[in-house]
Amino acid sequence: MKFKIFKKIKRRIKDNLPLVIVTVLILLFIVVYFWPRIFITIKSGEGGVLFSRFFGGTITDRIYAEGFHIIAPWDIMNIYNVRVQQARHEMSVLTIKGMPIRLSLSIRYQPDYYVLGVLHQKVGPQYVDKIVIPEVEATLRTIIGNYEAEEVYSTKRGIVQKFVSEAVNQISERFVRVDDVLITNVELPKLIREAIDLKLEQKQRAQAYEYILQKETKEAERKRIEAKGIKDYNDIIASSLSEQILTWKGVLATLKISESENAKVIVIGSGKDGLPVILNPDK
Repeated sequence: MKFKIFKKIKRRIKDNLPLVIVTVLILLFIVVYFWPRIFITIKSGEGGVLFSRFFGGTITDRIYAEGFHIIAPWDIMNIYNVRVQQARHEMSVLTIKGMPIRLSLSIRYQPDYYVLGVLHQKVGPQYVDKIVIPEVEATLRTIIGNYEAEEVYSTKRGIVQKFVSEAVNQISERFVRVDDVLITNVELPKLIREAIDLKLEQKQRAQAYEYILQKETKEAERKRIEAKGIKDYNDIIASSLSEQILTWKGVLATLKISESENAKVIVIGSGKDGLPVILNPDK
């Protein structure tokens, strides 16, 4: 009985072979065509947010982790880079006196993995242009508006950097964590920049001149102390000398010379305190 059924099915397939081939080809085409939409691979450092076309739209309470996933072909998997990333941006701001300056920024940010679904639903993949950069710009305009161009360009740049880093924390309330905002370059109008550079140069020269004056003052004080020491030394020596000591020193010196093996002529000095004079005839 089973053999007869199998034989009957085989005969029908043979009779409808073209239709079977067409059906198989269509199924293969559908599988190949929808393969990227059905079989999803989420790579390292990524997170997926599923849009269910017929069952509630964006799924916000589940984040698809790294790995292989199978979804319905009519659904859409939106994949986000959840690593720490960097965006470079340039902008113009006004200082407290209305002076325009141009800033080059480096923004380090990272989407909050656990609210990735809400981020996708409320903002979308362009969240950097819609949230991060506008918030950073607004913060910088507010902070730099309290400083002069020279302060931002030179001495207080570190203070401005600190205030910016603290202020951007409010962006974290909007599904994105901003780790830091670095001001990599400050560009001023050429005339203003040259004037500031000249002023800074003159300030450095004044500080160098002040240093030289302090150095010379200390050197003069050192020399006065040294001269006073020499004077005190000479006064002590002079007060301790007497005629007997000088005569005794002369005798010792003459005795030492006379002990030399070189030929010499000794002339006895005149007077009570005269000392002998020793001459070398070979000289």
